[in-house]
Amino acid sequence: MVTRREALATGVGALGAALLGATADAANAATPDVASGTQGAAPSSAPPPPAQPPTFSDGRALGAPTRAIGARDVHADALRTPTGDTAGSSLTPLEKLTGTITPSDLHFERHHAGVPTLDPATHTLTLHGLVDRPLVFTLAELQRLPQVTRTYFIECSGNSRNAYRAPEPTMTAQRVAGLFSNSEWTGVRLATLFAQVGVQRNATWFLAEGADPCLMARSIPIAKGWEDALVVWAQNGEPLRPEQGYPLRLLLPGWEGNTSIKWLRRLEFGTAPWQTRWETSKYTDPLVDGTARQFSFDIDAKSLITSPSHPTVLGAQGWYPISGLAWSGRGRITKVEVSTDNGRTWQRAELHGEPQPKAAVRFQHMWQFTGSESVLLSRATDETDYVQPTRAQLIAVRGLGTDFHFNHIVGWRVDAAGAVTFAGASE
Repeated sequence: MVTRREALATGVGALGAALLGATADAANAATPDVASGTQGAAPSSAPPPPAQPPTFSDGRALGAPTRAIGARDVHADALRTPTGDTAGSSLTPLEKLTGTITPSDLHFERHHAGVPTLDPATHTLTLHGLVDRPLVFTLAELQRLPQVTRTYFIECSGNSRNAYRAPEPTMTAQRVAGLFSNSEWTGVRLATLFAQVGVQRNATWFLAEGADPCLMARSIPIAKGWEDALVVWAQNGEPLRPEQGYPLRLLLPGWEGNTSIKWLRRLEFGTAPWQTRWETSKYTDPLVDGTARQFSFDIDAKSLITSPSHPTVLGAQGWYPISGLAWSGRGRITKVEVSTDNGRTWQRAELHGEPQPKAAVRFQHMWQFTGSESVLLSRATDETDYVQPTRAQLIAVRGLGTDFHFNHIVGWRVDAAGAVTFAGASE
């Protein structure tokens, strides 16, 4: 195992060269990339429910014994979908969840070359480049540093692409925006590691590289590292799941998910972006004037009604809660408004709890279904006074061919019988 002392004694130059060589070799051998946010596969099937437990003659069920790991009730049917791809994604079932925290095993996945199996006893994080003291940290050494716990969302920059370009009435909330999840994360502030290695004043960017087969790597401004970035090893009170980057991942609050590098193994400090394949051929946004947005890191304010949503059928006329989630990568959500008449009028929704920066907040608005067709919409405003745009407003700025950061207003159509379908985007 390489220790921090050994890294200093042997010099990190050779190490850096070897790592860069490995990066190039892996990039050349990597499998073709699949566009972020693929959502076309059929849903996964739930496992068959177990046999009904034996009962007493009076109908009471026999109690089950304790077990090492708890399980969901057989009637709970929340599943990620689609599944089975090594270069693709699986979506969080937003319509099946309540509150704001996404269960770890339902957090969306996005992989470019599958999930690596890494040994936490031997995995290390190297910091080198324009630093005074190049260091190699083990997981155990990182966990001895001052820890913090924060709640933040992660959203893939390709989330809601299909809802923007090709909306269909049968889309569920999962298919509309399931590349979004919100979790509690535990780790160390990246600023603490910056201080440990002595980041030099002329360093303005760092390269974050993962240990997955494609060696995912993104260039990140130093300022983000000092501000609120984390290196995390735990999610929702337990070690990271393998598909979420076990044993270590970078967490950049409020920024597009691809920058929060999973299976983190290396940070290199320099004076300019590295222009990796992931920030030139991928994760750039073509515009109508022939140019492209690059390094468009921040996630803009967005909201989604999760209930009622397709395939719900309202049981009877009467009062129903319109409930959903809102979030912004630029800080706190300050207001969510709901329309029940396709945007002609808006009412302010109730926010559950105190909104936190760069974290999801749940909203609710009580609505009386009277048997008339309605279109339910939501729009969010954040603390910068940015208001979630309509699809027409987004097209005017970035064009129909824009490829990332889809935060337009969307909604649900409720017909006279109470059947709910995706209404597409508010114009």
